[in-house]
Amino acid sequence: MSSNVAVIGAGSWGTALATLLAGNGNPTTIWSRGSEVADLINEKRENRVYLPGIKLDERLRATTDIGVALADAEYVVMVVPSHAMRETMEQAAPFLAGSPIVVSASKGIEDESCKTMFQVIEDCGVHSDRIGVISGPSFAAELAAGQPTVVVAAAETQEVAETVQTLFASQALRVYSSTDVIGVEIGGVVKNVMAIATGVSDGLGHGHNARAAIITRGLAEIMRLATKLGARSETLSGLSGIGDLVLTCTGDLSRNRQFGLRVGRGERVEEILAGMRMVAEGVRNTKAVKQLAEREGIELPIVNISFQVLYENLDPSEAVTRLFSRSLKPEFR
Repeated sequence: MSSNVAVIGAGSWGTALATLLAGNGNPTTIWSRGSEVADLINEKRENRVYLPGIKLDERLRATTDIGVALADAEYVVMVVPSHAMRETMEQAAPFLAGSPIVVSASKGIEDESCKTMFQVIEDCGVHSDRIGVISGPSFAAELAAGQPTVVVAAAETQEVAETVQTLFASQALRVYSSTDVIGVEIGGVVKNVMAIATGVSDGLGHGHNARAAIITRGLAEIMRLATKLGARSETLSGLSGIGDLVLTCTGDLSRNRQFGLRVGRGERVEEILAGMRMVAEGVRNTKAVKQLAEREGIELPIVNISFQVLYENLDPSEAVTRLFSRSLKPEFR
């Protein structure tokens, strides 16, 4: 049975999910902040700005009017940068008639408040039992091209998690369900910080040993923070934990990894950011994750050193030296 779906955000991931949902037989409208992308989708059946080379489903429609996008929507998929989630949800709120299920497909933590996207959506008037999260190891271009992808859909209740699971599942996308919302969200956020750190190491010319070390110790930091917040440890051993971490740290389609590579090769953070049209969420979220860890009294050495590189102009080579010169300790404690 088809459902009316609104996808809010027409970047690469939003467009990939929108064309998948339309291909599943759902009347789908995607909202774009600018007319350039909306016109390209409607007239050329392609988002040449954020997802070039991918032919989009003929049933997908685009608009710059958020009210039009949300009209009669039974599902609302939020795919905006994390720093824009609250503003966009507040803009959308007056049009959320009939209590649709709102699904966050954005990975991030809000600055200052340190709230996850689930919590931000809840703040904006959506009851927690109508919110879902979708996350996991997934590059937009590969999914949109029909390449096999596996993710996880999470909600506070199994019923809603399975509803979201069914909505997104397709021949190309296998979806598992979970009720560990915080675990799924934290895994999806902190892995972006680790992808930048891995990119920096690779950019400096360090080898596979260093890359494996950052990924492994990065997972330890993710688990330390997530379990303190109430997550189940097995979630971080799954798709939204180690799965997403490995993909983002090693895959060259990762914007966060590419950002780190450029920093490691000597480019200035400000210059890289100025030239990027698509957001590398890990840059902003390094600061937010550091704030959250400090609030919870959790030590995250890779996050802290990444913050110093990105925000305090610490030389990347010195950052590696500081990580390796920390006091010796047991691996698990």
